[in-house]
Formats: sequence, structure tokens, C-alpha cells
Amino acid sequence: MKLGIVGLPNVGKSTLFNALTRAGAECANYPFCTIEPNVGVVSVPDERLEKLAEIEQPDKVIPTTIEFVDIAGLVKGASRGEGLGNKFLSHIREVDAVVHVVRCFDDPNVVHVDGSVDPIRDIEIINLELIFADLESLEKRLERVKKQAKSGNKQTLAELSFLERVKEALEQNIPARSLELTDEEQDIIKHLFLLTSKPVIYVANISEDDLISGEENEYVKKVKEYAAKEGAEVITIASRLEAELSELAEVEKKELLSEYGLKEPGLDKLIKSCYRLLGLITFFTLESKQVRAWTIKKGTKAPQAAGKIHTDFERGFIRAEVMDYEDLVAHGSQHAVREKGLLRSEGKEYVVKDGDVILFRFNV
Repeated sequence: MKLGIVGLPNVGKSTLFNALTRAGAECANYPFCTIEPNVGVVSVPDERLEKLAEIEQPDKVIPTTIEFVDIAGLVKGASRGEGLGNKFLSHIREVDAVVHVVRCFDDPNVVHVDGSVDPIRDIEIINLELIFADLESLEKRLERVKKQAKSGNKQTLAELSFLERVKEALEQNIPARSLELTDEEQDIIKHLFLLTSKPVIYVANISEDDLISGEENEYVKKVKEYAAKEGAEVITIASRLEAELSELAEVEKKELLSEYGLKEPGLDKLIKSCYRLLGLITFFTLESKQVRAWTIKKGTKAPQAAGKIHTDFERGFIRAEVMDYEDLVAHGSQHAVREKGLLRSEGKEYVVKDGDVILFRFNV
């Protein structure tokens, strides 16, 4: 799963990316520092994995991961090719969801591409450019469907009606993700590859001083009001602090977090939120002296979850031996869970739950 980090130039995207990945992406105080997207794979923090490692004492602990892409900054007119617009838009098409970084702090030493800090203006610049790009691609699809609809085919007429509804929403500056859709409409919109249909999380980038005060500044309040209208989540992060935390040893990190009155890094909250945004869950395997977390979509059945490990597991699936994470922690070992009769044997129709600990039986 890929998440694209977007925003106007110089709002803290690359600083956030560096903190997430420690990848050393170039970060400088001028627009268009990021031209080609930087890509980094990030472990999903999960206290359950740590607990299972304590119980099993494995040789290896392998967390599940999410991929983050640091995309070039966008400017007004990007949909018409301004700045790095065309490249920017093509990179967004390749991600599953968008992390939209918004500057919510004042600092005369950090230039703003538009000369002043105004988070709503900044959000709308990007959202409007995405809408313009979607309208252009939608017009092309509408032309084709209108010709096909002359045949009177009911399915084509229904698609035409839906496309016109999407166009009308976009023309009112409503992103496609805000529309309520039937299952059939969701299938149509999925194949349109609209930029505004991608789920989004807004990251309000604040200063360390705002963290110390413990109060939301006016910029953050405005971002939350805006996000609420489209049902989007807002995560507040001081990206410069997060970059500093990412370079520290665990003990020093905890000390610095304590100084700011924080229980966990803001990045941990962001990663977990992105995971939820994409409708992902985690199941665990404990074997071969290895504790491992695996990512699947919510609603995945046992054979397909097995296929995440190896295609042979899905092809030759026999059953899944499942125990609840809570049962394993409560009783202290796999053997004890079996002794208590809490190990379940599940078949092909079993829908894997978040936190399941599974041993797959297969025969190829």
C-alpha cells in the first residue's frame, strides 16, 4: 500500500518524510526541492507484535509495513502544467491514499511559496488543482459514454447519469471521495482513477512552541473545520521535532517525548491512522522461530490471507488454525491456549479478524 505525501512547496513534506523513513530525502528552504518522488518503507508500530515477541522469544520479529512517497510540491496552475504539475499529478495517481501536509505555524525564517501562512488557502489550491485534473479526464470519458448511450442500453445510461453527477459535484468544488456511492457506482469510479476519489488525511504541521502550550492554534482549528466537512481526519504533528526524535535512541526518545508531555511520537499516530484509512488489518504468524505481522484488507477470507504469505498456501489451502491474540497473552503460550480448547479450526469462508494469530495448513 502506497501513501503519497503532498502539499504546497516548503510546508514540511520532506521533513516529515525524513522523520518517517530516515531516508535522508533532501530538505531545503526553497520550492521544488523534491522533483522526483522519494520512496520509503515504514514499519507499522504495533504493541501486540512486541508482546508476542516477549512470549515467543523468537530469533526474528518482522513488522508489517506501509510505503510512503514524498511527492513534489504543487503550485497554482499545476493541472495546466505549471511548476512540476504534470509530474506531480501522475505520481498521485499511483498512490492508494493521500497524506496532505498543511503548514500551521508562523516562522519568518521559513519562506512560504505564497508569501503568508493561510492553511485553508493552501488546502484549496491543491484540492482545486486535483479537481481540475479530474474534470479534464472525466470530460473525455463522458464524450465516449454519451456516444454509447445513444444505443439506449440501460447500463450505459446509468453510467452516463452517474458521470454527470460526479462532474456536477466537481464543478461545485466537491471532491469525488465526498459522494455517497452504491456498490455499482464505486466500481465505476474505481476505474476512473480520479485523484479526488483517493482517501485523505490532513497533517497540520505545527511548531514545537505549540506543542509546549498544549493548545490548538487558530490555523489547526481551521484545518479541522475544513476536514470535518468531507469526513477526513486531521493529525497534528511538529515535523521538526519528529525528525529529531527519529534520530534518537529509544531511551533518549522517551525522555524528549516526556519533556513535551507526549505519550508516543506523532508519526506513530499518523502511521496507524493511515493504516485505518486504507481499511487494513493485521494478523500474526508464529513459527520457524519467527514472529511476523501481515497486512490484509478488512474482510479478507482465510485462503486469500494465506496467499499473502505464499501463493502455494492459498492454492493448497486446507484450514486455518486460529487463536485470539488476547487468549494467547492471557494464557502465556500457544500450548496453554490449545490445552484450554481455545484454538479454532476455520475453513475457506472464515473472514480473518484484526489480531488473529494463525497457522495455515495446506497441501500442494
